[in-house]
Amino acid sequence: MSGGVDSSAAASLLQEAGNDVIGVTMQLWNQDRLPQLKAQAGIRSSGHCCSLDDVYDARRVADFLGFPFYVVNFSAAFEERVVRPFVEEYGRGRTPIPCVECNNVFKFDLLLTRARQLGAEKLATGHYARIRFNETTGRHELWRGVDSSKDQSYFLFGMTQEQLARTEFPLGEMTKPEVREMARQRHLPTREKPESQEICFVPGHAYADFIAAYQAERSENGNGFLPDEQSSGDVVLSDGTVVGHHQGVHHFTVGQRKGLGIAVGHPLYVLSIDSDRKQVVVGENPELLRQKVQVSDMNWISIEKLQEPMRVSAKIRNKHEAAPGMVQPRPAGGAVMVFDEPQRAITPGQACVFYHNDVVIGGGWIDAAEA
Repeated sequence: MSGGVDSSAAASLLQEAGNDVIGVTMQLWNQDRLPQLKAQAGIRSSGHCCSLDDVYDARRVADFLGFPFYVVNFSAAFEERVVRPFVEEYGRGRTPIPCVECNNVFKFDLLLTRARQLGAEKLATGHYARIRFNETTGRHELWRGVDSSKDQSYFLFGMTQEQLARTEFPLGEMTKPEVREMARQRHLPTREKPESQEICFVPGHAYADFIAAYQAERSENGNGFLPDEQSSGDVVLSDGTVVGHHQGVHHFTVGQRKGLGIAVGHPLYVLSIDSDRKQVVVGENPELLRQKVQVSDMNWISIEKLQEPMRVSAKIRNKHEAAPGMVQPRPAGGAVMVFDEPQRAITPGQACVFYHNDVVIGGGWIDAAEA
């Protein structure tokens, strides 16, 4: 239970269906750490994702519905498995998705294990996605949620067959307005609570500020800095011409236009980031188009393994409209996605997730893109 309306509604639906429900909230990050960032962003120490307010709201819902409630503390593991890799990936010129790692490592691994220790047979969340069992293939499948504007299947591509078998998404067949109305009809305490869109440990979406503050805190505590992402470097055109300077590659992501610190009379965009040379390569919008994507660390869901080229549609980021093309296995492992038409701003560190209609075939992590 995240303390929001979605997980509250999911718990209510499960209880109404006759299930014995136990509520569990994960404590992942101390929201009082790095208070200077909250002051800069004008954010309170609570009141946004994964805050103490959320734990309180989750407990209120459990009390309202009359089932047991627990809080599990995974904060040390969360910092090691999610926060530090987030900082390190930005230092390598990549753009990570910590919410995917949180799902893979915590919600559907550690939390599922803890739920079973508490006597639960299954784990349910408020995700907008669907799980179905295909009797022909004998495999559990992950499907998009019915509400296309809220579908979260992109963030769930790392789920295994065992995890899918022990997970339920009660909201997968519903739209967000339907969930709100259901929560109002049942007078759930979180029925009017607004959604949180930010990464739980980064106040105000200020990624670069968080990285600098986190590194400084580690240094003050005697842990030393993580690899030096903050040293300055050049902003260059694709032909190597220097057009500006920057204060660290962690300030940039592929496709970025604002905040480049240069003025040449026409818009420029980040094309790529070379962390070894500490260079940010910029160019015009058409130069962002790429057709081929190298993908690694694959997880296949509806199939056991990709053995031959397959027609799919693929998303290269959450808000990207899945585009058609051919995915084929790489001899050395991983896969190559070749789109029918070039796609804009394919970004290393993001996920490439493959679909056949509403079914998630599988996915992996973007390493590189080619024209």
